[in-house]
Amino acid sequence: MKLTVVGCSGSGPGPTSPASSYLVEHDGFRLLLDLGNGAFGPLQGYADPASIDAVFLSHLHADHCLDVAPFVVWHRYAAPKPRSLVPLYAPVGAERRLALAYDMDGDGLTDVFDFVPVGPGSFSLGPFEVTLARTAHPVECYAIRLAVDGRSLVYTGDTGPCPRVVDLARGADVFLAEAAHPPGPDLPGGLHLTGREAGEHASAAGVGRLLLTHIPAWVDGIGQLFAASAVFSETELVRSGATYEI
Repeated sequence: MKLTVVGCSGSGPGPTSPASSYLVEHDGFRLLLDLGNGAFGPLQGYADPASIDAVFLSHLHADHCLDVAPFVVWHRYAAPKPRSLVPLYAPVGAERRLALAYDMDGDGLTDVFDFVPVGPGSFSLGPFEVTLARTAHPVECYAIRLAVDGRSLVYTGDTGPCPRVVDLARGADVFLAEAAHPPGPDLPGGLHLTGREAGEHASAAGVGRLLLTHIPAWVDGIGQLFAASAVFSETELVRSGATYEI
């Protein structure tokens, strides 16, 4: 697998990165994990939008899905014709939510997407065996495990401390984990991980490598890296444009 970090800023775009979006490729198949605000522009530098075979949205917060709108504009007005529908895997309600975000008076987005509602469990998607687990977040959100040819990648989406995410990530080669909460007292529960908590989840799951992501522009990324590295040494702070072979 090849992982490209299109956007990695938490809670919204930052000065050096769009919000969450990750391109995963294997054997010519291109899967987009999340499409947060600001991500569609840089995505075009890594892949022709017409070549995206499927989209997975971990949840329906704006920083993970809002650039579905320009994706739709491109497919309606710039994509070569004829074109196939793009499978879009997302929590129940995505079709209505994204249509409202695009155009309050529109007829929906089913001319661009084939909406596939998701829940916990496993299924095949292109070359990947996919497993999903519900995370600890205020809205329905799913972490995703992608496995192919004996290699595996787990992406947390958004989550607070969550044993289900640890179980999903067990033995994964790469653990792409959010670390949005800075250390401190009185942090809201069931929302995000601190850097240390991301490291603890990686250690408990016995992953090969931890990639920290979804750090808001107002949170010290280096501090998050140090905190995670204190409990899990194979840790790296991602940046927009970085690529990883898995």
